[in-house]
Amino acid sequence: MKKTQIGVIGLGKMGAGLAQQAAEKGYPVVGMDIRARPDLETDNLRVVITVAELAKQLERPRKVFLYIPAGAAVDGLIDQLEPHFEEGDIIVDGGNSYWGDSIRRADRLKRKGIYFIDCGTSGGPTGARNGACYMVGGDDKAVAQLQEFFVETSVPEGFLHTGPAGTGHYVKLVHNGIEFGMLQAIGEGMGMLTHFRDKLDISAILGLWNNGSVVRSWLVQLMKQMYDQEGQSFDVPSYIEDTGEVNWLVADALRMEVPIPVISQSIMQLFTSRDQDPTWAKAIAMMRHGFGGHPYGEDEGLKHERRFGRVGEYEMPKFAEGDGEKG
Repeated sequence: MKKTQIGVIGLGKMGAGLAQQAAEKGYPVVGMDIRARPDLETDNLRVVITVAELAKQLERPRKVFLYIPAGAAVDGLIDQLEPHFEEGDIIVDGGNSYWGDSIRRADRLKRKGIYFIDCGTSGGPTGARNGACYMVGGDDKAVAQLQEFFVETSVPEGFLHTGPAGTGHYVKLVHNGIEFGMLQAIGEGMGMLTHFRDKLDISAILGLWNNGSVVRSWLVQLMKQMYDQEGQSFDVPSYIEDTGEVNWLVADALRMEVPIPVISQSIMQLFTSRDQDPTWAKAIAMMRHGFGGHPYGEDEGLKHERRFGRVGEYEMPKFAEGDGEKG
């Protein structure tokens, strides 16, 4: 049985990986990038450099995946595709677009009879190349036409039709928020391990945790892999970069009045990593200096007091005989 032909626009790490995986699994693929990509071309994978060429080479109903950065660029690309697409054709946004934008785009294209699918794609470049995890929102008829493709290019049980337009990108956004919280918790754990009084074998501990413990996960496995790769050290820049999607989730939570303290704090910690010369810390130091004469910078005397100022532990209240007992 002939497999459906697909187009992939944006042959970066994600788009190229998906195009190669699909072609190797027998799907005829037409890729499009801003430049020729002879390094990707095979008998089953052709690359063009214009939207007109892409539309011309795709069989109807056309099915094209977009793997480009979120934002106005997606709308701009849809503007270019629209004159070449016809009723029944399908556009799939596989990037990290905001779910509200996906609902708007689906409504816009529906008026012309063009389907729009929002496809949250997890697993990174390795997943795109070898088997991804798809969270797919969109019209039942459109998703059904690509279901076989989604199943064959995902890991086992790695495809779910989450519901109507917008749900795929919303579920992926929540997924990314959970990811940030998990990253923060693991990072804090590494900080505690490195500050113990005795030197601990962090690589061995991470390996242990991934065998039967309740915190075993791919992220713990990845932490061990990267720690070992960096010479069993954390000697990398502490500045954490990101593309900002989880900020949208925090804003959504405020509108929905849903408390997400762990995810929100993980974003605050991310911002803190970028603040190499923090004004807030200087402001606090200035006020403390003003009201209590506290010094600027480190002070050995205060360090000693901080460590040894308390002699005993918390003093429990003393109860009179019979207090606190039930008759």
